[in-house]
Amino acid sequence: MPEKKERFKRILLKLSGESLLGELPYGIDLDTTQNIAREIKDVQALGMEIAIMIGAGNIFRGIRGAEAGMDRASADYMGLLATIMNGIALQDALEREGVVTRQISAIEVKSVAEPFLRRRVIRHLEKGRVVIFTAGIGSPYFTTDTAGVLRALEINAEVILKATNVDGVYSADPVLDKNAQLFEDIRFGEALNMGLKIMDATAFQLCREHDLPIIVFNLREKGNIKKAALGQKIGTRVY
Repeated sequence: MPEKKERFKRILLKLSGESLLGELPYGIDLDTTQNIAREIKDVQALGMEIAIMIGAGNIFRGIRGAEAGMDRASADYMGLLATIMNGIALQDALEREGVVTRQISAIEVKSVAEPFLRRRVIRHLEKGRVVIFTAGIGSPYFTTDTAGVLRALEINAEVILKATNVDGVYSADPVLDKNAQLFEDIRFGEALNMGLKIMDATAFQLCREHDLPIIVFNLREKGNIKKAALGQKIGTRVY
């Protein structure tokens, strides 16, 4: 079992688009988004530097468009653009909480976001601004999981906090298997050997190669972002 740090200094929070759904079947639930913003504010108040990579599953998934017959690249670009919409909603919620933010888009949209310039982004973090990464890495065929890991490595984040709707990593789907085991800690190699789907293969391998830990936790429980950022016993730590 790895030695747990008391707290992290710089984190990358991976939010799925579905995290903004609330009880809606589609789109952005503003109350849910505001609640997430409040939790992020609580973490920032501890002096931590926070970057966020957000997905778009609540609006459009490129892979689903491709399965329906769309050109894969075109479908992925639609998904990337949808992440910018989510980024605007989250940025607005954070700024209503008094948190200074910067949205960084890998696709140029000057009116709503800055381009990714590594040194500038790191400077934003050092100044206490929350950075929201949108549009993945700007290219089709790459998931926001992979984009999140790449950005985490570029900004020297100490950990990826992967917010989900379950308590952590299980030996099987806990919805389908009541006997599924929840892991408190698991090594990258063990997770690969067991075929556990924690992230897509490219993202997971990058984390393993660069010794970047992942904490998988349940976003639906209030205060869990803060607990994960503090290195408290929560969810599953993959190392």
